[in-house]
Amino acid sequence: MAPVAVLIALVCATLAAGAAGVRVELTRIHAHPGVTASRFVRDALRRDMHRHTARRLAASSGTTVSAPTRKNSPNGTWEYLMTLSIGTPPVSYPAIVDTGSDLIWTQCAPCRDQCFKQPTPLYNPASSTTFGVLPCGSPLSMCTVAPAPGCSCPYNSYNYTYGSGWTAGIQGTETFTFGTSPADQTRVAGVTFGCSNASSDDFTGSSGLVGLGRGVVSLVSQLGAGRFSYCLTPFQDTTSTSKLLIGPSASLDGATAGVGSTPFIASPATAPMNTYYYLNLTGISLGTKALSISPNAFSLKADGTGGLIIDSGTTITYLANAAYQQVRAAVVSLVSLPTSADRSAVTAFDLCFALPSPTSAPPVMPSMTLHFDGADMALPSESYMMQDSGVWCLAMQNQTDGEVNILGNYQQQNMHILYDVGKETLSFAPTKCSTL
Repeated sequence: MAPVAVLIALVCATLAAGAAGVRVELTRIHAHPGVTASRFVRDALRRDMHRHTARRLAASSGTTVSAPTRKNSPNGTWEYLMTLSIGTPPVSYPAIVDTGSDLIWTQCAPCRDQCFKQPTPLYNPASSTTFGVLPCGSPLSMCTVAPAPGCSCPYNSYNYTYGSGWTAGIQGTETFTFGTSPADQTRVAGVTFGCSNASSDDFTGSSGLVGLGRGVVSLVSQLGAGRFSYCLTPFQDTTSTSKLLIGPSASLDGATAGVGSTPFIASPATAPMNTYYYLNLTGISLGTKALSISPNAFSLKADGTGGLIIDSGTTITYLANAAYQQVRAAVVSLVSLPTSADRSAVTAFDLCFALPSPTSAPPVMPSMTLHFDGADMALPSESYMMQDSGVWCLAMQNQTDGEVNILGNYQQQNMHILYDVGKETLSFAPTKCSTL
């Protein structure tokens, strides 16, 4: 078994040798096209609540709890899947992409009565000529990175808990193949991953998960790629695919306008907060009106509470109540339609307006601007309002003051977002993601 430093060097060399790094298509989980957008989002909001509960528990108890990435719903939710291959010969599997967690894992044979049903055959380490067990004492061992009950050697066993699910197994090393088409494919040896033989059923629709967080076991950290980016197609677009780019291909060089860049804030040292990408949000405007929000509403406190993170696995944006109420009031002041409490209950949104008819076009609304340290992110109305079944809803929710604020993936649609982990910056540019 090669030393970890050597393996990382090999990974970096592999990416450098590639023409443009890794390019992967992302697909959103849509099981039933006839299901309304509000039904999808309602399911996703319930999932989001599990994520928030997990974060509160982690912050208060110091336990190792990471955010979930999907809820077990027959109709699917708003998560994104990438397809990759593992082993020699390679076995393809779809995995949920999540910037709010670190571990890369898939279900492995033998997997008996404690595994969820997955769409692809189980990966069998005994059938691969490149599988190895991660050595005890490795700096990538979950027993070292995030010790938890059940974590033990000599096999680096783990029990990785999410907000509404869990997975357990042993850590190994393998050769992974990334890239959607043969021309884009890159094979990387020595990737550390979780070989799970017991899991909850909260990941149905995938065969595992790929963590893109800031921790050492995440895919981004292991590849030593320096940067990655994604571009998420609009929620109502059920046919186009989103894109994930890792390494040299992750760039905003082709953006024509509106490029902004803001630094990441250092994460708290405590898990799971140390895996999140924190940003300094200083204010919010609706049109030309700057809202009366104290910057302290978004500040990261010394005890690890508060702050704002960007998360691909949370659906909508969650703001501290003091900030959310200002946003809500500003939207109400610009919309002359009657509010619909009944439809708010159905959609699970706090603020909904009744349209004259199901086919009526909503009113014209100005952009909402998120003011970050050094950059402004302008959200068109379709990225903060959602129309469905005769209602028009604010696609944001409030958080208890002091909890983490979250920039969700609904607000990230049609925005090419670049995470430069080497320079510790987040850059973004409005982009028609279906054409990237």
